[in-house]
Amino acid sequence: MSSAAEFDRRILGQNVIATLSPVKLITPTNSPHVSPTKRHDYGDRYIPLRQPTADLQARFSAIPVPVPADQETPNTFKRPYAQSSPHTPTPRTSHHYSQYQGYSSNSAPPPGNAEEPRQEQLVHRALLRNELLGDNIDDVRQCLSYGDDIVMPGDRPRDSPSRNLFAFGLKQQTPTKYGDASTSQLYGGILSGPLSEDSKRLLRSPKKPQRKVPKNPYKVLDAPELQDDFYLNLVDWSSQNMLSVGLNTCVYLWSANNSQVIKLCDLSTQDNDSVTSVQWADKGDLLAVGTNKGATQIWDVHTQKKIHELDGHSSRVGCLAWNDQLICSGSRDRSILQRDLRASTAPTRKLTSHRQEVCGLKWSPDRQFLASGGNDNQLLVWNLRRPEPYQTYTEHSAAVKALAWSPHHHGLLVSGGGTADRCLRFWNTLTGQAMQCIDTGSQVCNVAWSKHSSELVSTHGYSYNQVIIWKYPSMTPVTKLTGHNFRVLYLAMSPDGEAIVTGAGDETLRFWHVFSKNGAPRTARSKLNLLHSMR
Repeated sequence: MSSAAEFDRRILGQNVIATLSPVKLITPTNSPHVSPTKRHDYGDRYIPLRQPTADLQARFSAIPVPVPADQETPNTFKRPYAQSSPHTPTPRTSHHYSQYQGYSSNSAPPPGNAEEPRQEQLVHRALLRNELLGDNIDDVRQCLSYGDDIVMPGDRPRDSPSRNLFAFGLKQQTPTKYGDASTSQLYGGILSGPLSEDSKRLLRSPKKPQRKVPKNPYKVLDAPELQDDFYLNLVDWSSQNMLSVGLNTCVYLWSANNSQVIKLCDLSTQDNDSVTSVQWADKGDLLAVGTNKGATQIWDVHTQKKIHELDGHSSRVGCLAWNDQLICSGSRDRSILQRDLRASTAPTRKLTSHRQEVCGLKWSPDRQFLASGGNDNQLLVWNLRRPEPYQTYTEHSAAVKALAWSPHHHGLLVSGGGTADRCLRFWNTLTGQAMQCIDTGSQVCNVAWSKHSSELVSTHGYSYNQVIIWKYPSMTPVTKLTGHNFRVLYLAMSPDGEAIVTGAGDETLRFWHVFSKNGAPRTARSKLNLLHSMR
C-alpha cells in the first residue's frame, strides 16, 4: 500500500466504502409508472370500491324465479336433492351450490334438461345475495355446517333443535402451507393406506423452510498490510470477544464489544521481525504470536506485556494451537514443537514426521489428539502420549491447511486441500477410515464447524474467493457468500458461535452472520448421570 492511499485509512477502522448505502433513484414526474398518492387518513392501505347496493338489488329482483306447485312463494335456498345413498356425503365444493333447487326434499326433480336454466338462475341469485350481505365478514361465518348439508344465513336446519350445532362432514384436503395444490392429491391415497397416526401426521406436516443466511457482511474493517500468504494464520477471535490481527510487524487487538483498537506489539522495534501467526489461549487472557524468525511469543493482554519468548524453530512459525497450558507451534522447518508453559525447561516434545512446512494444527475437543497438515499433502493425527503419528492420511494431492474437529460427532475430522486438490475430506479417526470426499471447485483455505448444528463453513481461494456454508452429512451448500476480491485466507468464529470473520489479501476483514442458536441440538440427559442432579 502506498502512503498516499492510506493517509486517511485507520487500522481496523470501519470501511466506509463497503458500508455506504446505495443512492435512491428519484422517478421522474412524467414517468408512466408513478406511484399513486397515499391517502392521509388510511396510510398505505388500499380500499376497494364496492358497487352500489341499489344496483345489486335491482339485478337480484330482475331474475325470474319459478314457483313450484306445492309452494305459494319461491324458496330459493332449500337443501339439495337427496343423494343416491343416505350415507354418501356431499362434497363441499363450489359447484355444490348448483344443486340448490326450489323444491322440497320429498319432491322429485323435473325430468330432462328443464332444470338447467332454473339452476343457473338460482345460482345467480345466490351469488347476488352474497354480494348483498355487505362488508361484514361475520355474515359469511354464519354459514353453519350440518352434517352433509350447507345451510345459508336465514335457512333452518332440516333436523330437530336437539341436533348438535356443529357436526362434522367429509374433511376436505387442502394444500400444505409450503406446497402446491397437487401435494394433497398426491398424499390423498397414501394417507388412506395402512399407516400409523404418526406417519400420517408426518406426511401432513408442512415442509420446514430453509434457513436464510444474510448475503452481505454486517461489518467491514480495514486491515492495511494484511498478508496474502496461504501458509500464515493472522486472525483469531478469543473467548472474551477480542479479535487479534497480525499486520506486517504489528499485532492489533479489536474489541467486538466497543470497537476499541489496541496495538499490542511491534516486532520491528526490537528484532526487525514480522508476525506470521496468532492464536488465543482457551481462557482468552494469553495470546501466542509466531514470528518470521521462528520464535513464539506469549503475551498477557491485560498487562500488554510479553511473558514468554520460546525459541527452537529455525524458520517461520505459521500455525499455533493451545491445549490448556500446552502450546504447539508448526514451522517451515517441518517440525512441531510442544511446550508446557508451567515448566522452565526447553521443549518437551518435538514431532518431525512432516517432510515440508507445517501449515495447520488443531486439537480435538477432548484434547487427546492433535491433527497437523503440511505442504507435503499429508494429514497426521498425533496422540498426546506418543512421539510418532497415531494415524497418517495421504489422500490429499495438495497442501493441507484447513483442519477442524467436529464438536457433535466424536472422532470426526475434516480437512481441506489446496489448489491442486480442492476437496473437503472427512475422516473417522476412531477407525482410521475415510468417510466422504467433496470437490468444492476451488482452493480450500479454512474450515470450521458450527457450535450449534451439524453445519460447517469453508473459505476458498483460487479461483472463486468465496465462503460456503455446508449442511452435514448431505454436504449440500446452504449458501455461498462473496465479497472478497482476493483469496479468503483467514477465518475465525465468534465466541457465541453465530458469526465469523474472514480476512483476505484485499486488506479487509468482513463479519458475517452465518449460524443460529435455534438449530442447536438438544442433548439427552440420563437420570443415571448424577452430575446433572447436583446443585
